[in-house]
Amino acid sequence: MSHIQYTICRSGSYYYNRRVPKQAVGAYGPFIRVALSRCPTEAQSYAERLSYVLEGAWRDPQAVQPLDVALVVEGFRPKSYVLSEIAEEYLSLRDINERPSRLALAAFLAVAGDRGVRDYRREDAKFFVHHLTKRGKKTATVRRRINSMSAILNYAYSELDVDKRNPFSRLLIQGEGQDSKTRGTFTTDQLLSGYEQALAGSNTLRLLFPILGETGCRLAEVVGLMKSDINWHDQILHIRPNDKRRLKTPSSERSIPLTPTALKALKLVTSGTDSDWLFPRYIKEDGCYATHASNALRGWMHREWGLTAHSLRHTFRDRLRAAEVPVEVIDQLGGWSSGLNAGSKYGAGYSMEHLRKFMDRVALSCETPSVTQSLVSL
Repeated sequence: MSHIQYTICRSGSYYYNRRVPKQAVGAYGPFIRVALSRCPTEAQSYAERLSYVLEGAWRDPQAVQPLDVALVVEGFRPKSYVLSEIAEEYLSLRDINERPSRLALAAFLAVAGDRGVRDYRREDAKFFVHHLTKRGKKTATVRRRINSMSAILNYAYSELDVDKRNPFSRLLIQGEGQDSKTRGTFTTDQLLSGYEQALAGSNTLRLLFPILGETGCRLAEVVGLMKSDINWHDQILHIRPNDKRRLKTPSSERSIPLTPTALKALKLVTSGTDSDWLFPRYIKEDGCYATHASNALRGWMHREWGLTAHSLRHTFRDRLRAAEVPVEVIDQLGGWSSGLNAGSKYGAGYSMEHLRKFMDRVALSCETPSVTQSLVSL
């Protein structure tokens, strides 16, 4: 016998054992017997919870709800997930760019192993930070990895009802921020030089330079463009997600008026391919390989100016500032999350007519010889 209500104990195992009320016999049979646990505390908890469920299902004699009792009890048992499993669940549910989380997860699993999420300790998180630092990672990168792992474990602890402090919470990084460098920007002469080289040359990839320079887009946003994202009639570029390339943030989805130089570069790019994509070489079955395009472009840009493709985005914001463009317009054009008050997020934003007026203030045009060579991709 057992002192726990509605249970019996046989050979050290507790079973839920209860006579079914008359109105529910048709759905459950005369008795319910199902294994609970060998632990008396656990068995009592399961028995009490199962009683609440069954009594609720039996409450209305005219509408008894049949339940799979064994499945109900199984749902009471604490789930045991290894980190890689819960991370996959987390990424499948969150509408985010998966790459940062996957990079952090791969690096952490390499040093701490793939274990049950309850088993990780503060020492594992600290060693992870030490490992990344020794590998020469910038402190900003280390912080991003920490934040990614913290988010995954927060989700795991919430879903599994684990009462445990996140080992990645409030981790300190020695010298954080002291290794940061201000990203350089282009002068107007450097921009014009780059535009001229790209537009007069035969290298399709270099046409990213004037497109990025005249739109302020992130490189991945442009590398993942489809031809259908360009409205040739109204001269507008639509930055929107597709099945090969997500966007960084919700505010990244936007429409940008095209300057004459950006329009010229886009026409040259699209004339060089029959694909639906602007840069089909970097579109694979499993996604957009913008990093490969960035690496291919880096050599030329670093050799010429010692700067990167992302420097064009910083330069674009500086150009808008110098032209006294309102901050809300700058954020809307660049897809930046607004740092202003909550009121800045109300309404539909600036019209395309207004955006074009501001873009005209910063548009750079350059004269290039007629392009006689056929364009070839890198």
